[in-house]
Amino acid sequence: MVTVLAVLGILVAVFVGYNIGGSSTGVAFGPAVGGRLVRKVTAGVLFTGFALLGAWTVGRNVIDTMSSSIVPAAQFSPEASVGVLFFTGLSLLISNLYGVPASTSMTAVSAIVGLGLATGTLNGALMFVIVSAWIVAPVVGFASGAVIGRYVYPYLDGRFAFTRLELHLLQLDRSGRIPKPRVNRNATPRDLVGSALVVLIACYMAFSAGASNAANAVAPLVGANGTLTVDQGVLLAVGAFALGSFTIARRTLDTVGDDITELPILAALIVSVVGGTIITVLSYLGIPASLAVSTTCCIIGLGWGRASRAATLAELAKPSPETKMGSELSTGALTPEERDEPASPTVGDIAEGEAVEPESPPAVPSIGDERARPQSKESLFDATAAGRIAVLWVLTPTIAVVCSYALFSLLL
Repeated sequence: MVTVLAVLGILVAVFVGYNIGGSSTGVAFGPAVGGRLVRKVTAGVLFTGFALLGAWTVGRNVIDTMSSSIVPAAQFSPEASVGVLFFTGLSLLISNLYGVPASTSMTAVSAIVGLGLATGTLNGALMFVIVSAWIVAPVVGFASGAVIGRYVYPYLDGRFAFTRLELHLLQLDRSGRIPKPRVNRNATPRDLVGSALVVLIACYMAFSAGASNAANAVAPLVGANGTLTVDQGVLLAVGAFALGSFTIARRTLDTVGDDITELPILAALIVSVVGGTIITVLSYLGIPASLAVSTTCCIIGLGWGRASRAATLAELAKPSPETKMGSELSTGALTPEERDEPASPTVGDIAEGEAVEPESPPAVPSIGDERARPQSKESLFDATAAGRIAVLWVLTPTIAVVCSYALFSLLL
C-alpha cells in the first residue's frame, strides 16, 4: 500500500509541476513571446534550462521551508502528501484552463495550511511572515512599476527607444533552395540589443521561477517521511515543468504577452527585472512567493504610471473634468497629433528603406502636460483581463485550502 501511495504521490507531483510549468513559463517569457522576440517552443526550452538552475541552487531553501517548517515534516504521510499535491494541482489546472498565470506558491502553501489547520500543527508565526510577504511583494511590484512608469520610463524610452516587434526577430529566408535564418531587416542595432536583453532577463525570471516553484511540486514528498531526496525532487519538479512549458503554457504566454498590455521591449525589461528580483530575494530567504502576482502587478503599475503622466498628483487625488487621464486612451479618443510618437520606428513595421537610429532623444513632456500622454494602447492594461486574473489569484488558493482542510478533517 505504501508503495502504491508513493507512486501515486510522484504522479500527482508531476501533475502539479505540469501546471506550474504552464503558468510560470507564461509569466517569465510572456513579454518576450508577446514582443515577437522568441517563439513558444524556444521559450519552453529556455525556461526549462534556467528553471533547473534556479531549483538546484536557491530553490533548496524553499523546499526546506515547505517540507518541514509550515507543518512538521512528520505530518507528510504518504496519504497526506498525495492529498496536498492533488488539491494544489487541481486548483492550478482551473487557473491554467482560463489562461491565467496562477499564484503557484500561494496555492501550494494553502493546501499545506489546510493540512495544518485540520491537524492543529500549523506554524502560525511562520505563516504570518509568509502572508506578509504575499502582501508586500505585489505592492512593491506595483509601486515600482508605477514610479518607473510615471517618472523614469519616458526618459529611458527617449534615449533607448526599444519598440514592440510586429514580426518575429528571427525569420526564415525561403528565397533559396535551403531556408536560412535571418534577423528582421527593419530592426536597428539598438532594437537588437534590447531584444537580447529581454530574452536574457526572461531567462533570469525562469531561474527565479525554478527557485520559487520547485518546492510547490515536490515539498510534501521530501522530508522525514519523504519518498524523494531533495536532488530527486528537484529533477522531478523541473521535468514536470518542461511538460507544462511545451503544452499548456501556450495560453498563459498569450495572456501575459498580449491580453494584459501590449508591452514594448523596454517595458518588458523593466517588468522582468522587478518581478524576478523580488522573487529571487524571497526565495533566498526561504519564503515561497508568487512570481505571477509580483510580475503582473508590476505590469499593471507600469501601465498606470505611464498613463497618469498627463495629470499632476493633485489632479489625480481630486479628479476634475479636465483630467482625462485614462478614458481617452482606452477608447482611442486622442488624435494622432495629440499622442506622443515613438522615438524610433516600430520594429517589424513594413517600412521603406533601412531602419534609422534617432540622432538625439526627443524632449520629454513634464508631468501634468497633456503631451505626456503615452501613445494609445501600448502603455495601458486591459482592465477586464486584470480583473479576471485578480479573481483567480484569490479563488485558486481558496479552493486549495478549503478542499485540503475538508479532506484532512475527515480522514485524520
